[in-house]
Amino acid sequence: MVLVVLTALLGLVVPWTGEALQPAVTPLLALLMLGVSLTFDLATLRSVLRRPRVALLATLLVYGPMSLLALGLATLVFGDGPLWLGLVLLGTLPTDVSSPLLVWLARGNVALATVCNALNTALAPVLVPLLFLGYTGVRLDAPVVSLAGELALTVLVPTVLGVGLRTRFPGRVARLEPALSATGSLTYLALLLAVVGPNADLVRAEPATVGLLVGVAVALNLAGYLVALAASPLLPARDDRVAMWFTVSKKEFSIAAFLVVASGLPDAVALPAVVYAVVQMLTSPLVARRAARNDDTPDRDRPPPVRGSG
Repeated sequence: MVLVVLTALLGLVVPWTGEALQPAVTPLLALLMLGVSLTFDLATLRSVLRRPRVALLATLLVYGPMSLLALGLATLVFGDGPLWLGLVLLGTLPTDVSSPLLVWLARGNVALATVCNALNTALAPVLVPLLFLGYTGVRLDAPVVSLAGELALTVLVPTVLGVGLRTRFPGRVARLEPALSATGSLTYLALLLAVVGPNADLVRAEPATVGLLVGVAVALNLAGYLVALAASPLLPARDDRVAMWFTVSKKEFSIAAFLVVASGLPDAVALPAVVYAVVQMLTSPLVARRAARNDDTPDRDRPPPVRGSG
């Protein structure tokens, strides 16, 4: 947590450090997804795919209650204008690509989180513009092919590669897990820096507005955990519940910036997503650490480690 706070402060005080990383956001997200996907094999993935209702439930929560909560908060706090549009857009976004990493740190079902992430991300090019139009009456000029291609490079390709390598070389990859954890954490910090740095001037110029957005973002983030907790009776396994927490509460901020630019909307429309990205990057490690500490699942009840001749 200390490193997360220090990284955010570095981005505010020395913005060029984050600005230099901004063009690398997509590769960093892909690297994050690859590292997490190397932690489970094809057999584990198949066991998750045999329970499609869980992934469908997660997708319903991401695009249903979360978008409606964001709409309610936007209307209550802003009424209308660019920040209202931005908060509504935030609510319609899919799960953040980093969610499986937090599930891994929290000792949850990483394979389930990855499948949920892939499913609702795949639906984003269609559902985000439709929901946004329905809520605001504003049409997003979403280049579906370009957006789908970028999401495929960020989520699908790294996942297939990671699972394939874990399945083919289980022993070798298993020995790399400590390095994967460190790499994932460093990538997470780099992404935080890439979010804060380019927006440091705006944060310093509009402290009152940003402060208000922080409060709203914390409220929506907390609401995401509460929505996931409400679904707990449908998820008897502790690992599955952890996966749901981060799937529902985290939002993929990079899509917001992409759509705002493509649609010619004011830059301020992307600000709620930027603030939310920082908030979730600060709160998620705390929740993950607390969840890992409270994990009392006996080792005998955990899936056996992946073994092989690799």
